[in-house]
Amino acid sequence: QVQLVESGGGLVQAGGSLRLSCAASINIFSLNTMGWYRQAPGKQRELVARVNAAGGIYHADLVEGRFTIFRDTAKNTVYLQMNSLKPEDTAIYYCNADLRYQSFWGQGIQVTVSS
Repeated sequence: QVQLVESGGGLVQAGGSLRLSCAASINIFSLNTMGWYRQAPGKQRELVARVNAAGGIYHADLVEGRFTIFRDTAKNTVYLQMNSLKPEDTAIYYCNADLRYQSFWGQGIQVTVSS
């Protein structure tokens, strides 16, 4: 089992910034990937960004250039720095970790961007 604890969400005006944190209960080098998904009301959950054990990074096209995923391996924590936020970024953001054939999720954290 892997526990994921998220923090850092909230309300921000358009153009502002937020940083999300996701702390894992195990050494993140043990994980295949860690990443962030989001789900807006009435929409499917979508991948935002992820990083693999080797440090390879992926950002979805919708957030490329605005969001950055990075990790602190000493703290077993992955971050999502979100800049130039838009109202359409409003969603519940979920931290995800894949370990072999299992997938684990955080409880979700609300991000609201006002226009």
